[in-house]
Amino acid sequence: MGLTKTLSDPNIRKHLLRDEGEVIVDEVMHHWIVYVVPILEVVLALVLLIAFPFIDIDLAWFPFLLAVAILGHAGYKTLAHFRDRFVITNMRVFRVHGVFTSNLATMPLSRILDITVVKPFHGRLLGFGHFVFESAAQEQGLRDIRHVARADERDLSIQRVVQRSGLRGPKVN
Repeated sequence: MGLTKTLSDPNIRKHLLRDEGEVIVDEVMHHWIVYVVPILEVVLALVLLIAFPFIDIDLAWFPFLLAVAILGHAGYKTLAHFRDRFVITNMRVFRVHGVFTSNLATMPLSRILDITVVKPFHGRLLGFGHFVFESAAQEQGLRDIRHVARADERDLSIQRVVQRSGLRGPKVN
């Protein structure tokens, strides 16, 4: 269980500044739509494995290896999507992602100049959108956050935290 938990859990809490009173307001995982392609890949791999016994023995290795490779890719993509977390705290927003290496991108609330919520047509139908952050530093790892479920609610959550911190206008309790 140790290796499985290590690979699947991005352990968001270890990145909090607890001594400073930082608390999680919202932890955002990807919308379910990101798992559609890996599921289709698994179905394709299963079809190849079912066809495996009916193929000439001299060529049977190819669909078998192809199915294993497709299953490996689907597993990796699923794990990558699952480990990709966007976190809103009372002090900052940050994103943790990566399967074998862990990447952390952080932006203090004071650096957020603008948030654009982009909802493509299929995103509006299925309930997801994308965030585009504009900050004082144009080059940062938090510019695009894709496939955010309930994007409008998450945007309001960020706006609420920024307002409560007193960074934009009078502090609201």
